[in-house]
Amino acid sequence: MRNTFLILLLSVATFSCSNSSKKETKQDKMEVNQEIKNKADEFASFKLTTDLSVLSEKEKQMLPLLFEAAKIMDDIFWQEAYGNKEELLGKDWDEYTRKFISINYGPWERLHNNEPFLPGFGAKPAGANFYPADMTKAEFDAWEDETKTSLYTLIRRGEDGELKSIPYHVAFKEQVDKASALLKQAAELAEDPGLKNYLEKRAEALLTDEYYESDVAWMEMKNNTIDFVIGPIENYEDQLYGYKAAHESYILIKDKNWSVKLEKYAALLPGLQKALPCEPKYKNETPGVDSDMNVYDAVFYAGDCNSGSKTIAINLPNDERVRESKGSRKLQLKNSMQAKFDKILVPIAELLIAEDQRSHVKFDAFFENTMFHEVAHGLGLGNTVDQSTTVREALKETYTSIEENKADILGLWCVYQLNEMGELGDKDMMDNFVTFMAGIFRSVRFGAASAHGKANMMRFYYFQETGAFTRDETTGTYRVDFEKMKQAMLGLSETVLKIQGDGDYETAKKMIDEKGNIREALQKDLDRIGEAGIPRDIVFEQGPEALGL
Repeated sequence: MRNTFLILLLSVATFSCSNSSKKETKQDKMEVNQEIKNKADEFASFKLTTDLSVLSEKEKQMLPLLFEAAKIMDDIFWQEAYGNKEELLGKDWDEYTRKFISINYGPWERLHNNEPFLPGFGAKPAGANFYPADMTKAEFDAWEDETKTSLYTLIRRGEDGELKSIPYHVAFKEQVDKASALLKQAAELAEDPGLKNYLEKRAEALLTDEYYESDVAWMEMKNNTIDFVIGPIENYEDQLYGYKAAHESYILIKDKNWSVKLEKYAALLPGLQKALPCEPKYKNETPGVDSDMNVYDAVFYAGDCNSGSKTIAINLPNDERVRESKGSRKLQLKNSMQAKFDKILVPIAELLIAEDQRSHVKFDAFFENTMFHEVAHGLGLGNTVDQSTTVREALKETYTSIEENKADILGLWCVYQLNEMGELGDKDMMDNFVTFMAGIFRSVRFGAASAHGKANMMRFYYFQETGAFTRDETTGTYRVDFEKMKQAMLGLSETVLKIQGDGDYETAKKMIDEKGNIREALQKDLDRIGEAGIPRDIVFEQGPEALGL
């Protein structure tokens, strides 16, 4: 009987191996979709790694738990952005199509206005998978439910066909239960009290969708080497209303030497708020005094932050209550930032910036512009001037694009203002202006489906209208005019701060409609970038294997 069982087992194994070989052969022979291969090849590969010798043994033991929890956020984001990941990826695609699906978390090209790139798919729903595909705005607006605008609910149809609101911790119960347990295990290993407290509170928050206490705990962490961002955070994915937060995660290792250099800037935030180039009523809030800035190497991205264009700096938390009492933390992801500068920004500058101004494109300027972009997210107002609502709620789906526009232009203003105050040493602001201009061409390639892409389009056309740059028709290169760029910076800063403070949805929508699209002349220059083979963005080799674990 035992011998019979062994023979049967060997037969099954042989059959399985045979089938596996057939599948591999089929995959090897599958015809490559050249168009999609070209699109996938526009993403330059970059390995996320760092020096793990800065971690203690217990911190190294924490990493596998954090990786596993982060991957759960990735799975949840797939459901929010598209739906059934296994069903889509399980089809017989060639390796490049599979890669491009993974980059985009679905069949829609994020950096090309969310246009479908797979057969059989129509336009991406504006509300992604947060809402029923057949739901209309009129139906949602007429529906009376106090939780429908919550950051942390999915909208679905009940058996009766009526809309219903499901809390994330219920909709994704199996996943968040597991992620919470992993965070609790990691907390047991944590030697830093601040990190331990945060992990414990975040573990509970995942089970309740009550994130305030864990956000405060995250703000109070000061001495941790590992930083871990996890949960439903940004609302870029919801382009229907901008209400719903999408799940994501980062695993970060602090660069303490670089971080020390930035410590002094956090104390200057209240002064920057008071000096904003706008009427007093549009800056009548005080940033929290616990704000800090740190520099990290990213070792893992998951979910929303890993889709399409990759984040190179973070400003969190988004909760206006925490920002008012505690401020926010600005995290600069130095290794990812350096990759984008070397692989994308420098080649763009060599193609599109006037030859005698290319020497002004510098990593330090790129780092400063990016860092103070995150600082600027914490400036201005979180609530409208009349205190009737938050800016986020007032501007609805326009909020993310207007907010990114504000952060970009105010970030540049922050560098200018600090330089005027003598806080940046002997700096040539032309470095920041020219690097900023080159950066527009990098980010505008993200497309009109991206809040960052729209923000850069609006700024490009504002600069064009005000003469901040000129274009040489013979060479096809752009030249920055220092004085006009400065005036454009001040003017656009004032305009955006006013839109936000007034909660002026109509003006925000008009700005996006008029300037948030790529016109023909700009598209021709973007086509030149593509024809030169300059990457559109980066894609990561990441995970335990990349770290040598």
